[in-house]
Amino acid sequence: MPTSAHILLIDDDDGVREVVVFQLEDAGYSVTAEASGEAGLVAFDGRRPDVVLTDLKMPGIDGMQVLATLRRRAPEVPVLVITAFGSVETAVAAMRAGAHDFVTKPFRKEALLLKVERAVDHARLLTENRRLRERVEASASRPFVVLSEAMRRLMEQVEQVARSDLPVLLSGESGTGKELVARELHRLSERRGGPFVALNCAAIPPELLEAELFGHVKGAFTGAVGRREGRFRAAHGGTLLLDEIGDMPAALQPKLLRVLQERAVEPVGSSTPEPVDVRVVASTHRDLAARIEEGLFRSDLYYRLAVVPLRVPPLRERAEEVGPLFELFLQAEAGRAGRELTVDPAVHAQLAKRPWPGNVRELENLARRTALLARGPEVRIDDLRTQAPVDGALDLSNGAVRLPAGGIDLAETEKAIVVEALRLCGGNKAAAARFLGVPRHVLVYRIEKYGL
Repeated sequence: MPTSAHILLIDDDDGVREVVVFQLEDAGYSVTAEASGEAGLVAFDGRRPDVVLTDLKMPGIDGMQVLATLRRRAPEVPVLVITAFGSVETAVAAMRAGAHDFVTKPFRKEALLLKVERAVDHARLLTENRRLRERVEASASRPFVVLSEAMRRLMEQVEQVARSDLPVLLSGESGTGKELVARELHRLSERRGGPFVALNCAAIPPELLEAELFGHVKGAFTGAVGRREGRFRAAHGGTLLLDEIGDMPAALQPKLLRVLQERAVEPVGSSTPEPVDVRVVASTHRDLAARIEEGLFRSDLYYRLAVVPLRVPPLRERAEEVGPLFELFLQAEAGRAGRELTVDPAVHAQLAKRPWPGNVRELENLARRTALLARGPEVRIDDLRTQAPVDGALDLSNGAVRLPAGGIDLAETEKAIVVEALRLCGGNKAAAARFLGVPRHVLVYRIEKYGL
């Protein structure tokens, strides 16, 4: 039952005002009642209401003039117009002029209260949306949105740690934004003038990862037609992010440990150490303690990397940030597509209730997909389409994966997903890669793999 919303009623009929005031106050609203459009506009400026309920037919300033004035002064305040039963044309004209809804005389109490309640809910959603935008703008100096208590605590730790050269281990679920946190550590550090280099340890074949990290000399192996600088040397004087460190092959872990201890690398095919000055940040979505128990990760490497362990919270612990993040991703993609979009405040309310198993990456993909597929200039709940199953074989709704009893062809399923992503993005490979949440080169590899 609403108890705090304030309603401004404007009607020149004393009987109507008395009845409506009684019904609204009995429902828990506070009400200011005025007998003319002139007095109503003065009252509006004196104490801004959540909703205005105005009669259309009044001497002097009538309801249409009140509506037009309020649309200019405060377009976020819903205006309900009162019209006589059967005056459909008048009601339609008011709606076209910006009225939120209309009610007809004589009143049915239930209908009146329902429409007022809906208008109040709409006003509250608009207010919440505006506040979210203001908070996002206030945090615009950061590369990501920081509105929740969990992210504020993390950012405080990042600011403290950034001034040192100590290794940092970022843990957290996939898609939470660990690389952005690593970039923030670099931006706030004394190394900000140096390079920031990132390497996904899970994306490089094990037999190539050593050369990718430490470099190689000419002739070190088949195909090494020249000398190549590794990621450690590329990050000299800056920061190196070792993403998905939990997937590093066991045979390579002692070599990495030695580099961290000696602060020097030996390129593949060379026995001459080359000094490196690098601040190492590692990240993982895996439970490294469990992998140590399983013999898949060295404990001494873990303690070398986890001098400062930081946890990046999942999106479900940051519900305040869902709406603003969605807006940022949506507007960015809409701008690239040459579209101008607004968002129904009800969309934010629904998004905040979702579990987001894919975290920020899942939200970003939804926003970009919505920017491309939204049917009108305002994004509504119906536009929030989840990823469609491929040929009925794969269902990703509600964060669950359900497979048919007869099994699936994984390669064909992946191929179909790539084809559909390219179709939705008009053949634009960069957009399709963002849509799928993978680097562009990964998508290009799959396009070539499947001969698309």
